[in-house]
Amino acid sequence: MAKKTAGFEEKLLSGRALSKVMKSEIKQQVDSMIEAGKDRPHLAAVLVGDDGASETYVNHKVKMCAEVGFESTLVRLPETCSEEELMERIGELNADQTVHGFIVQLPLPKHIDVEKVTQAIDYKKDVDGFHPVNIGRMTQGMPAYLPATPYGIVQMLERHGVETSGKECVVLGRSNIVGTPMSILLSRSSKVGNCTVTLCHSRTQNIEQHVRRADILVVALGLPEFVSGDMVKEGVVVIDVGITRVKDASRKSGYRLLGDVKFEEVAPKASLITPVPGGVGPMTVVSLLMNTLKAANGEVY
Repeated sequence: MAKKTAGFEEKLLSGRALSKVMKSEIKQQVDSMIEAGKDRPHLAAVLVGDDGASETYVNHKVKMCAEVGFESTLVRLPETCSEEELMERIGELNADQTVHGFIVQLPLPKHIDVEKVTQAIDYKKDVDGFHPVNIGRMTQGMPAYLPATPYGIVQMLERHGVETSGKECVVLGRSNIVGTPMSILLSRSSKVGNCTVTLCHSRTQNIEQHVRRADILVVALGLPEFVSGDMVKEGVVVIDVGITRVKDASRKSGYRLLGDVKFEEVAPKASLITPVPGGVGPMTVVSLLMNTLKAANGEVY
């Protein structure tokens, strides 16, 4: 246990531990599929350029595919590839009936239109859950591939028995990847839902007043240690999505990872809190696997 989280073990929402359980469950389902003569789930990823963080993330996805018995394909394209070249590869993956789901790793080079790429992916293979069809179906409470990070957070809350119905939930950050879909999921009429949700962003005034009301606080700003102990109330459930590298000459790596929450200040007041790292991150990848499994089984479309 890292020094930062020592003494708070009973409060930790460990995505690392939960993801291991869920990977085991997925592997059992894959083994049953193979025994029944079904195709092995196949996840493909497209990586454009050589961004270090993206490279690490995609390699982790490939490794986890192997762990649960998935087939995986990594399509590498140079930083200089044109938008047309990328669209051609997306078309090929859309047409490939052996690929059940695929993702295009973000961020993309500036000369490529992210929205155009997102909409070019067949929504039936959009296991990242970013296509407008999946977002629209999610909003209406219909079956859909949910965005991986919000899906992982929902799983975390459900499996730890966190009561959400009637609770005040505050979401900090309105990105299309985390904040906005998270606010929709928690406000829906569902098992993990029925919250009264406040979505705060860069134009929100008196943000501390909103945060202090939260029974459940989801922070996805990308601002290291933005939330301090005096901003939260006793018993709050804290989901810290942020992870930022900060230079630290005392570390062998030369940096340390910080979340959007001041863990040492907030943890004593929280009833449950995610650590950084080891909290939300592992759940994002396992949720991608769950979406791919659903795609292989035809559970959504």
